[in-house]
Amino acid sequence: MTDNKKPLRSARWFAANDLRSFGHRSRTLQMGYSYDDFMGKPVVAIINTWSDINPCHAHLRERAEAVKRGVLQAGGFPIELPALSLAEQFVKPSTMLYRNLLALEVEELLRSHPVDGAVLLGGCDKTTPAVLMGATSMNLPAIFMPAGPMLRGNYRGKALGSGSDVWKYWADKQAGKVTDDEWRNMEAGIARSFGTCMTMGTAATMMSLAESLGMTLTGASSIPAPDSAHTRMATATGRRIVEMIEEDLKPRDVLSRASFLNALAVQMALAGSTNAMIHLIAMAGRAGVPLDLDDFDRIAREVPVIANLRPSGAFLMEDFYYAGGLPALLSMLRDHLDLDAATVSGKPLGAAIAGAEVYNDDVIRPLDRPISTAAGVAILRGNLAPDGAVMKPAAAEERLLRHSGPALVFRDYNEMAANIDRDDLEVTADHVLVLQNAGPVGGPGMPEWGMLPIPKKLLKQGVRDMVRISDARMSGTSYGACILHVAPESYVGGPLAAVRTGDIITLDVEKRLLQLEVREAEIARRLAEWTPPDRTFPRGYNRMYAAHITQADKGCDFDFLEGIEPTPEPEIH
Repeated sequence: MTDNKKPLRSARWFAANDLRSFGHRSRTLQMGYSYDDFMGKPVVAIINTWSDINPCHAHLRERAEAVKRGVLQAGGFPIELPALSLAEQFVKPSTMLYRNLLALEVEELLRSHPVDGAVLLGGCDKTTPAVLMGATSMNLPAIFMPAGPMLRGNYRGKALGSGSDVWKYWADKQAGKVTDDEWRNMEAGIARSFGTCMTMGTAATMMSLAESLGMTLTGASSIPAPDSAHTRMATATGRRIVEMIEEDLKPRDVLSRASFLNALAVQMALAGSTNAMIHLIAMAGRAGVPLDLDDFDRIAREVPVIANLRPSGAFLMEDFYYAGGLPALLSMLRDHLDLDAATVSGKPLGAAIAGAEVYNDDVIRPLDRPISTAAGVAILRGNLAPDGAVMKPAAAEERLLRHSGPALVFRDYNEMAANIDRDDLEVTADHVLVLQNAGPVGGPGMPEWGMLPIPKKLLKQGVRDMVRISDARMSGTSYGACILHVAPESYVGGPLAAVRTGDIITLDVEKRLLQLEVREAEIARRLAEWTPPDRTFPRGYNRMYAAHITQADKGCDFDFLEGIEPTPEPEIH
């Protein structure tokens, strides 16, 4: 490895004959390593997002050891660097608030340490885009190792899917059809192992898209977290990163316009999480690749939903893996993909998936037998969302894809929570529920409030879906006629702030239209009088976030982290 044409970056720390390098070497020896362990060898950072309160990543401490084994087998020197662990269920108000903080941390961990490349461990919703964003900005050789989905849940012999079945049975509980004892039994049966959500939520979506982008080993994204193949994949990832350092294969060598368009095709075929729109745009920005919402909408019209996975379909990620996993899905999409796109395997995508087969064509359907004729994603525009809004038509009741009804407006989440279940709430199934001030700044952090709850009085009448509009996001495991990411957000004076209860709102998914039926002059008058609720950010990260976050259609990245300006190397004195 010392004969590489390009010197090892870590040699700046270890190889010089000066007092500072004496300190670097002596302190490495202090930890029990020998010169043979690290001198002249590629140093591999293992960025580990494990923590004691992140169930999605509970196994990553052990997987890091498997990665180290692979690095050592290939002649490298592994060092594990802990990074912020974004536990989706526990971090409040939203892990989205901290995605950019993790991205910045990854970039700075790689910049400031004597490393030549990195293995990125993660999988829970915001972790995947965050570590890839940071690694892309630093642009050292890097490969992503997905955490993998948990095992399918089980309740009374029926498969349970995280998130999707929670919303379903919660609605039944609110309607009086599920008892407290039954609810507790579901709690104990829905999450039966470590790993990410096993529905096609944001975690599974982003891991799948990381593979589609070429940033994982082939097949890595679909392996269930407890499967022995997952450990073997981790070791193979460790071996591969050493080879990538020798080849000087970096994220921006892999992440091209073609690879992002491939990921969009996979997103549509999966009916993946709407959160992918924000993350992919942010990731593309770090790679210097042009990508916007119109690309999503165009490809959504071309690629049908063929993955029969909840919340849009019937099966779970364990079934998807046994059916052939992502390589099988990619093989079905060959005509919609650029097979010459690069991958971290060193092979073009077409060669990487050669020989992949579908073993269950009910889970992974052929293109002429999709699970839904509705698009996996629709980008809506109109006077209510001039910069776009996002919807997942395949997850909505068909009757609501063209709808006009009166708005019922909640100024913020607390107002909505305090009133949505009131027996005297004046609401019908035709109403359009509107939530304001839940966007990137107004949330803050754009929480997953977009699947507004159906009012209890309507649940008791059997209503299970309504048109709901917000500048928030929703969990990728959610479903329904939810219109999300309205841009610009209401807090900064976007048109959503002008909506009043009783205003008529028109939705036409086929025409991609979201329209407030109010005269433009009246909208302008209302916005001129608009005063957002108080959001005080006196100090710290929240203050920086509010000052620099971009809107949803731009990826919600920090304005000072966008682009491909090189990350400066540290001075070593």
